[in-house]
Amino acid sequence: LRGRDIKRYEYEWANLWIIATFPSRHYDIESYPAVKNYLLSIGIERLEQTGETHIVNGKKIKARKKTCNEWFETQDSISYWEDFSKPKIVWKIIGNQMAFAYDTNNYVMNNACYIMTGNHLDYLLAVLNSQAITWYSYVTNMNKTGVGDVQVGGQNIATFPMPPYDANKIELVELAELANSITNKNINLPFIDSKIESLVSMVYGFTSEETNFLHSFVSSLRKSI
Repeated sequence: LRGRDIKRYEYEWANLWIIATFPSRHYDIESYPAVKNYLLSIGIERLEQTGETHIVNGKKIKARKKTCNEWFETQDSISYWEDFSKPKIVWKIIGNQMAFAYDTNNYVMNNACYIMTGNHLDYLLAVLNSQAITWYSYVTNMNKTGVGDVQVGGQNIATFPMPPYDANKIELVELAELANSITNKNINLPFIDSKIESLVSMVYGFTSEETNFLHSFVSSLRKSI
């Protein structure tokens, strides 16, 4: 998935594939002749991890930095590779709108995305996509691009003021259930979204005036995009 593929509560896969030869998987490249031939077409001089410089057709070709990995493997060990196969929240790092989705289909992300694994992801998804978090992101000193897009990295998510999940609080449980229901393509998203916003306001203890302000702020923001 790329950043542009991720929307609020959903994503659209563009039928793109990535060769993810993580060293920790210990692949035997001979078992994947099509992959091997494709990589060799790029030039083994470029892919080998020796740090050396080669002369190919009269041109200098710099190999990748020296490591102990095989020529067809990624340079870094990518110890978190198993997280791609776990249920996870995915989001684009840079965008004019906050957009978080839930993935259970083992997609791998490119470097324009972040992933989050762990517990209570349905609940977190609902809060992250809420007007409250959108407002917080735009009015705090969150990193922004020159055109005003927000940059939401993992370190930013860690600072979001999100109430911890408590299974004894019915509104938190209902938030999780509502977010989970959005995976059903036949649901009425505007209706569910409205219910989620009402519950989020309740969780944060917003007054009706504060809730109306958030709605007005985010509505104006989305219209301007």
